[in-house]
Amino acid sequence: MNLPPALKRYTQWLGFTAMLIPLLVLLALQYRSLVRLDQTSSLVHKAVLNNFLEAVSSEVDYFYRNNAERVLDLPASVFTQGQLAKAAVHFKKKGVEGVKRLFVVNLQEEEEGNPLYFYPDCASFQPPPWSPELRAVYVASSPWRLLAHKGAVVERVRLAAEEKDPDYRILLYPVTDDASKLVGLAGMVLDEDYFRNRVLPMAVDKALATFDSGELAPFVSVKDAKGRTVYTTGALHGREPEVEKPFSLVFTDWTVGLASRHATPAAMARRSFLLNVCLSTALAAVLLGGVLLTLRTSSRAMKLSRMKNEFVSNVSHELRTPLASIRVFAELLRLGRVETPEKTREYGEYIETESRRLSQLINNILDFASIESGRKTYHFERCDVREVVCETLKTFGVRLRQSGFNIHLEGADIPLPPARIDAGAVAQSLSNLLDNAVKYSNGRTDVTVTLRRDGDWIVVAVTDQGIGIPRDEQRKIFDRFHRVSTGLVHDVKGSGLGLSIVRHIVDAHRGRVTVESRPGEGSTFSILLPVEMPEPAGSAAITAHTEARERTSEA
Repeated sequence: MNLPPALKRYTQWLGFTAMLIPLLVLLALQYRSLVRLDQTSSLVHKAVLNNFLEAVSSEVDYFYRNNAERVLDLPASVFTQGQLAKAAVHFKKKGVEGVKRLFVVNLQEEEEGNPLYFYPDCASFQPPPWSPELRAVYVASSPWRLLAHKGAVVERVRLAAEEKDPDYRILLYPVTDDASKLVGLAGMVLDEDYFRNRVLPMAVDKALATFDSGELAPFVSVKDAKGRTVYTTGALHGREPEVEKPFSLVFTDWTVGLASRHATPAAMARRSFLLNVCLSTALAAVLLGGVLLTLRTSSRAMKLSRMKNEFVSNVSHELRTPLASIRVFAELLRLGRVETPEKTREYGEYIETESRRLSQLINNILDFASIESGRKTYHFERCDVREVVCETLKTFGVRLRQSGFNIHLEGADIPLPPARIDAGAVAQSLSNLLDNAVKYSNGRTDVTVTLRRDGDWIVVAVTDQGIGIPRDEQRKIFDRFHRVSTGLVHDVKGSGLGLSIVRHIVDAHRGRVTVESRPGEGSTFSILLPVEMPEPAGSAAITAHTEARERTSEA
C-alpha cells in the first residue's frame, strides 16, 4: 500500500516516539534504582564505620570504668568508722595503671572534707601541699560536698567524670551509707600520656579484632581538644576522616576518626553507580543514534524515491518533446507537404536539432548510470579548448536560433594554451550548461560564453540573465536528482542530472566548477580546466625511449 509522503513521515515519527518513550522510562527507573543503591551502600558503610568507632570508645570506657569500680569501690565504714588505713591497704593491694593520683574525701560532718592523697610508698593517706592538681580535686569534689552538707539522698550514682580542667581529668566514686547519703568520695587523677600511649592502641587493636580489617583496612586517628592528631595508625595524607566520634566517659573533648585505607565500599558503590549510569547513557545514546540513523536512512530513501519518481516523470516529458517534434516534421516530409528545398532543409535542421537534443538526454542518462556503477571512463588528449567550445556552440546554435536565443562568445580571439581533456566530455558539460541557460532564461534570450585564462586554469563560463538560484541552494544543485524547489525553477521540467554530470566530468579533469547567481539577475557557471604544463627539456625523448623499449619487450 502506497501512503502519501506526509503520512509516511508521520508514521515514522510516531514509531520513533513509541520507541523513545519506553527507553526514557527505562533509563529513569534504572537511574532511580542506582541512586537508591548508592544511598543504601553509603548508609551501610557509615553504619559499619560508626560501629567500629563505638567499639573503640566502648573499650576505652570499659578500661577506665572497670579500673575505677575495682579500685574505688570502698565500703561506707571507711569514712563512718575512721578506717582510712583499711582503704590504704585496699588501694595498695588492688593497684592500678594509668593513674597519676588516688585520693579520698571524707564528707562526715565532723570532718573538714579536705582531700587526702594516697602515697603508695608508705601505704597511707596524707594531706597534700597546695598545687594546681589539688585545686582541680577541690573543684571536682565541691558539688558533692554541697550535697553531703545538705544531707541529700544520692541514688544510682556509681561513677562520675570531672574534666573542667583538661590537664587534670578526674574520676570520682561516691560512697553512700545504707540511707543513700554521701559519706565520702574516692577518686583518681588520670594520666594523659598513659591514655595516649597505652589505652588508645589497646582499644583500637581490640576493636580491629572484632572487624574484618582486611576488608575494611582503616586508618584510625585521634585528635585532642585543640584539633591536634595525638594518635594514628597510618598517614592520612591530607584526607579527612570519613566519620568521627567523641569519647563518652573521659577525654570527651577528644575525637576518634576513621578513614578507609583503600577504596571504601561507598567509593566503590559510587564508582559502580557512575559506571552504570555512563554505560546506561551510552547504551541509550547508541540505541537512540541507531533509531535516528534508521529514521534518517528511511527519510533519505523516501526522498530518493520521490526524486527518482520525479526524474522518471521529467525524463518522460523531456523525451516526448523532441520525439513529438521529430514525428511532426517527419510526417510533413513523408506526406510531401514541403514545397521548396529551403523548407526541406529547414525541417531537416529541426529534426537534426531535436535528435541531438534527444541524444544529449540519453547520453546524460547513460553517463549517469556509468558514473553510479563506477564504469565511466575518459580519454584524455591534448586539445585546444577554444576549438571544442566553438564546435559545441556551432552544433548547439541551431536549437538556440530556433528558440530565438542569441549566443555571444567572448575571448575567442585570445590564444589559450592546450589542455589534456576528453573533448567529448567537455563538450557535453558545456552543452548541459547551455541547456540550463535556455531552460531557465525566463524569457531573456541573451547567453554569453566566455573563454579566458586565469593563472594555471582555462576558464569556460556560461552566463545567462535568467531567474537565478538562491544562495542556500547553490551548493546542492550539483547533487544528483536535486532540483531547486522554489520559484520558477521548479516549474521547468528537467532530469536533475545535468549539473551532477558536469561536476563529475570536471572533477575527472582535476578541475573545478563554480556558480555565481542571484535570484532575478541570472547565473554564471564556470568550468575551470588545468593548463597542461610544458614537459622539462629531455623528458619527451625519455618518454619516447621508454615507450619504444616497452614495445620491444612486448614483441
